[in-house]
Amino acid sequence: MLEGSLPAGCRILAIPAGGVPVAVPIARVLGLPLDVAVVSKITPSWNTEVGYGAVAFDGRVRIDARRQAALGVDEADRNRDVSRALAKVRRRVSILRAGRGTLVPPGDAVVLVDDGLASGVTLATAIEAVRDLGAGQVIVAVPTGHEDAIVRIAGIADQVHCANVRSGRTFAVADAYQSWVDLDDAAIREALGLREGEVAQ
Repeated sequence: MLEGSLPAGCRILAIPAGGVPVAVPIARVLGLPLDVAVVSKITPSWNTEVGYGAVAFDGRVRIDARRQAALGVDEADRNRDVSRALAKVRRRVSILRAGRGTLVPPGDAVVLVDDGLASGVTLATAIEAVRDLGAGQVIVAVPTGHEDAIVRIAGIADQVHCANVRSGRTFAVADAYQSWVDLDDAAIREALGLREGEVAQ
């Protein structure tokens, strides 16, 4: 399904952590270059799985004010949460993209891959960031996602591919998997084939 719709000069961009093990076999099967677009959810300190915003590799911050209010996060807590997410993004950029060239050559098409779409704020932030780098087309590929988030992302991406569409009042990406773990930095590097102390090429 994805293979027949890809333009020439396309590259796969995984969103760590969960998007990396999904993107690696996609890039291998399609014979396309693989890189990482580091974007992280902004989460309250008391629940790292519930996001109300995101931070991208270029430092941009996107806040879902309605979601923030629903979670009861005040301004002081939000500032701390944003700082924590920024530090995480900077750390991952330094260990996953050190030594690499331009993330998106102007005009190239990209396929953004994550492990799923819950609210969609992480992928929306990633889409904005790669478009600002000059991406010609932005395609999103996820194994699973909530139908509302898919509709939102379809409004800003050129294509959205989702194998397993979920509905209902609540949705957690992990619930769609038989086996799901949150990868740490070492596991991300291993999935990308990077040895300890080795910079990305």
